[in-house]
Amino acid sequence: MDIVAGVDFGTLSVRVSIVDSDRGLLASALAEYPLHRRREDPEFATQSHADHMNALAAATRAAVQKSGVPGTAIQAIALDTTGSSVVPVDKNLQPLDDYYLWCDHRAKSEAEEITAAAHREKLPAIDWCGGVYSSEWGFSKLLHWLRHNPEKRSAFASAFEHCDMVAATLSGICDPRAVKRSICAMGHKWLWNATLGGLPPENFLVKVDPLLAGVRKKLAGTYATSDQIAGKLSPHWADKLGLAPGIPIPVGAFDAHWDAIGAGCRSEDMVNVVGTSTCIIGITPSVNLVPGVCGVVAGSVHPEQTGIEAGLSAVGDIFNAIATRAATDVQTLSQGLESYRPGQTGLLRMAWDNGDRTILVNPNLRGVTLGWNLQSTAQDELFAAIEGTAFHTRVILDRMSEHGVTMKRVINAGGIPQKNTVLNQVYANILGRPVLVPSSSVTSLGAAIFAFLAGGTFHSVEEAQDKICPSHKSFHPDPAAKSVYDQLYPLYRDLYFALGQPNQSALGKILPELIHISEQVNKGNPGSN
Repeated sequence: MDIVAGVDFGTLSVRVSIVDSDRGLLASALAEYPLHRRREDPEFATQSHADHMNALAAATRAAVQKSGVPGTAIQAIALDTTGSSVVPVDKNLQPLDDYYLWCDHRAKSEAEEITAAAHREKLPAIDWCGGVYSSEWGFSKLLHWLRHNPEKRSAFASAFEHCDMVAATLSGICDPRAVKRSICAMGHKWLWNATLGGLPPENFLVKVDPLLAGVRKKLAGTYATSDQIAGKLSPHWADKLGLAPGIPIPVGAFDAHWDAIGAGCRSEDMVNVVGTSTCIIGITPSVNLVPGVCGVVAGSVHPEQTGIEAGLSAVGDIFNAIATRAATDVQTLSQGLESYRPGQTGLLRMAWDNGDRTILVNPNLRGVTLGWNLQSTAQDELFAAIEGTAFHTRVILDRMSEHGVTMKRVINAGGIPQKNTVLNQVYANILGRPVLVPSSSVTSLGAAIFAFLAGGTFHSVEEAQDKICPSHKSFHPDPAAKSVYDQLYPLYRDLYFALGQPNQSALGKILPELIHISEQVNKGNPGSN
């Protein structure tokens, strides 16, 4: 019997779970931290490293207390985080600013410049992230920070993903060069590829912008999969967390990737990790490069296989926004949704309120609801939004299938499927295949699995999954509902590509121009072109 701590940093809170190798989950505790937004700039989203660490300490102590086991009994701790959530640091590993959170889209123009340069210079790595670089990823965020913080550039020593920064902090590492970097994070968000020589070459980066000169060297270090050890818990942080010093901390990863492991993802499975956004995570034994799909990385999800990632930039956030506008909450607004029938609302709802992550990789989009009538309600829009996220997921999975990705099972994980049977059934009906849902929460369970590996309890991911992961409940397509959705899907797909591609359709120019006008007005310059 071994006991570990699994930590999951989400967008608004951190969850710490104490897990026993024989008895399973003993206790969990959650601590929140603020997300800094600006109404005048909807692209802005930051968080404080200090807030993260204080919340981690509070949640860990609370989880240990609830578990009834002494903190000294915890044999390892593993951490996953959101990403790409990027913090610039100085030579002593101290933050120079807050994190650019994953949902911070201020670096839209930087992402466009990186994409254009990659194609112009024929950078092979761009094909491994679907052909388009995103404003949600590391280099674009870092370049935006360098451009907008000239007074801090002289102190800039490196930049880190949240998962690597937390592991290094807990280990007492103070030298950026000594920090191990997650292949999961760097492969999916920073164009790192072992077969291509690691990060993009210096001469490419300076062609994007001379401000990136020397950045490749500053990002150097050991890149490792999550079956490797990032460090050991320092006495200082052991005291703050209420744990024993010296316990191992494996190299971290992104929350959705480890959520997929916790949900029981095996080779050729695809997991929809549905929360504030959706990350679609798969494990594949072979490499299939898929246009528009935002990452194919060996060792990212499973240390010995290839991970593939896609997703939607907003899901739960859309549901919450609809409910907020209706002066209620999602739980209240959802009452009665089980009686809705496919096509009943007459609405098609695009899930673009925070842009498109995959497959268009276009942040210059916004939510669209087509088909309103005078009797349409907020609840109608909520149901249409659930359908819209499922249609968008089908667009993504179809694109993967077209490019040779095999999918044996589809699993709905994350926080929302546990609480929303309507969503799971709609997904099964629209995808036209069974959808599996873990019978209990798996948040931070993937982190616990990697903590067990670090502590030597289990010798493989699969061995740990067999012991720790919950069983699945199956949602099967309803033939009548599937028939209606098979009629609606081509309409959704046509609208998706017509409105979402500014260079392919006249309609594709509408949403980007609306955003441009709004940005200029908010800057006090409504006449700017």
